[in-house]
Amino acid sequence: MTNFMYKKAEQNNLLVLLWVVLLWGISVPAQSQAQNNNRFEVSKNLDILNAIVKETEMFYVDSLDVEKTVRRGIDAMLEGLDPYTEYYPESEMDKLKFMTTGEYGGIGSYIRGRKEGGVYIVEPFEGSPAALAGIKPGDRILGIDTVDVTDKSSDEVSALLKGAPNTKVTLKIKSPYDKKPRTINLMRKQIEETQVIYYGVRGNGIGYIYLKGFTDKSPEEVKSAYDDLRKNHHIKALVFDLRNDGGGVLESAAQIVSMFVPKGKEVVTTKGKMKQLDRTYRTPNEPIDTVMPIAVLVNGNTASAAEIVAGSLQDMDRAVIIGERSFGKGLVQSPRELPYNGSLKITTSKYYIPSGRCIQLLDYSKRNEDGSVGAIPDSLTSIFYTSKGRPVSDGCGITPDIKIEEEESPTMMYYLVSDFTLIDFIAKYALTHKTIPTIDQFQVTDEDFEAFKQFAKEKNFTYDRQSVRLLKNLKEVAKLEGYLKSDSTIFNALEAKLTPDLSRDFDNNKDKIKKLMATEIARYYYFQKGVLLEGLKNDKVLGKALEVLDNSEMYHKILSTPEKSKTESSKAKAPASKSKKS
Repeated sequence: MTNFMYKKAEQNNLLVLLWVVLLWGISVPAQSQAQNNNRFEVSKNLDILNAIVKETEMFYVDSLDVEKTVRRGIDAMLEGLDPYTEYYPESEMDKLKFMTTGEYGGIGSYIRGRKEGGVYIVEPFEGSPAALAGIKPGDRILGIDTVDVTDKSSDEVSALLKGAPNTKVTLKIKSPYDKKPRTINLMRKQIEETQVIYYGVRGNGIGYIYLKGFTDKSPEEVKSAYDDLRKNHHIKALVFDLRNDGGGVLESAAQIVSMFVPKGKEVVTTKGKMKQLDRTYRTPNEPIDTVMPIAVLVNGNTASAAEIVAGSLQDMDRAVIIGERSFGKGLVQSPRELPYNGSLKITTSKYYIPSGRCIQLLDYSKRNEDGSVGAIPDSLTSIFYTSKGRPVSDGCGITPDIKIEEEESPTMMYYLVSDFTLIDFIAKYALTHKTIPTIDQFQVTDEDFEAFKQFAKEKNFTYDRQSVRLLKNLKEVAKLEGYLKSDSTIFNALEAKLTPDLSRDFDNNKDKIKKLMATEIARYYYFQKGVLLEGLKNDKVLGKALEVLDNSEMYHKILSTPEKSKTESSKAKAPASKSKKS
C-alpha cells in the first residue's frame, strides 16, 4: 500500500513537472517574442527619426539649426512622460551636478529676465562675491567681461557668469536709480548653497531647524544644527520645518531619518521595471536621539526626499506631521550616461515608505485628452498603517496628523514680484533706508504701503485678472447661445464690479501686500534668512507645532494606537504588507 501511494505521488509530481515545463515553454517564447517586437519597434522608429532629421536638414526651405531642432524633439518626447525625466547635454551638466551637490563656480546670485528685455539680479546669496561687491536685487546686468548682454537670455547670461572658482569676471551693472552704469570686478568662488537656512530656539525651549533642500551635505548641516541646539541651548523638543523643500538626494533623506530612529530601520524602498535596480534604504547610522518629541512641518511644496523624511517619521510614529498635504512626488530619478558627455535624468522607479505606501499623487501613465494629468482618484487609493496602527493613505502625498490650510495668495501678489514692480520700489526705498531694524522689530508702515501703491500707479502696474478673462469668455458663449438678447443686466453688473481699480485692489489686499513688502524688504537686507524669519511671524503652523510639543499628553495621544485598533491592529496590518509587494 505504501509503495503504491509512493508511485502515485511520484506520477503526480511528474505530471505537475510536465505541466510546468509545457507552460514555461509556452510563456517564455511569448515573452521573448514581445521583447523582440519591442526592440524591432525601437530600431524601426530610430531609423525613421534619423531619416527625418537628414531629409529635413537637406531639403527644408530655410537653413536648419539641427541641434536646436533635435533638442525640441527630445524635450517634447520626454515631456510626454513626466516632468522629471530630462535630457542634459554636455553644456548643461553643471545643472545636474548642482542638484546633488548644491555647488557651482560663479558669483552667487539668482537672476531673471524681464518681459520687456534685460536680465536682472533678483537675489544675491549672503556672503557671496555678488553680495560682498554690493550688488543688489533690481540691478541690471549690461555686460560680462567683453560681452554685451543687453539682448541675451537669462540662460545665456547665467552661462557667462559661471566659471571655474578663483577666475576673474568683470560686470557692467546699472541700478534702477543710478544715472550711469558701474563696473565691478569680481572673483568667482565655489558657491555652496547652505541648506539649513536658519536654526534657533522658539517658544518654550523648543528647537527649530529649517531645511531648504536635500544635497549630499544636508545631513551634516542638520546634525550640526541639532547638536548645537541640544548641547548649547538644552532644547526639550524639535520643530523640523520642511515647507517649500523640494527634496533632492534620496540617500540624504535616509541619513537624516537615521538621526532620530534606531539603526537598520527601513526608510524607503524603490521599485521599478528593472528589478535588479530595486533597493531598500535603511537607517545607516546609530541615532543621536530617539526620544525627543519632534514636529515636522509640511505644505503643498514639500516634495520628494522631504516627503520621504516626513512620511517615514510618520509611519514609524516618531514625529507629528503638521500643515498642509504635501506635493505627492513618489518617483525616483537616476542619471544615465549618454554619448558626447550628456546625461539623461530618467524616472526609473517609485518609492515606498515603511508602511508600504507610495505617495505619488499624479498618474502620468493616464493622461486626459488635452494632455493634462489628474490625481489618482480616492477610489483607487488604499489604507496602510503606521507602526502603532494609525491609518494612512497612499496616492495622495503625506497627509498631516494636524491639518492647517495656508491662506491662498491673490494673483495680484504674484505679478507684483514677477514683473519687478515691488523689486524696483524696494530699490527706491533703500535710497532713504540704508539699514532697517532686525527682523523681529521691523514692520512695514501704512506710510510705506501708500508709497508703494502710488509707485505702482505711476508704473502703470497691471496684472492678469482671471475673473475678467473668464467673464469675457462666458459672455461670448452666452451671446452665441442667445442668452443676451433678452437681458444682459447680470453681465453688465459683473463687468462693473470687475473693472480694474488699482487703489481698490490694493486696499482690499492691504494686509497681504504689507506682508509681501516685508518679506521682500527682508530679502533685500537680510537675504534668505531674513525671508524665513519674516515668514515665521504669526505663523499658525509653527504656533500649532509649539503648542503640541509643549504639551506632552497631546503629543503622545496623537502618536498613540487608535482605541478601536488595539484589538484589530494585527488584522489591519495584513493588507499593508500585501500592498507593499504589489
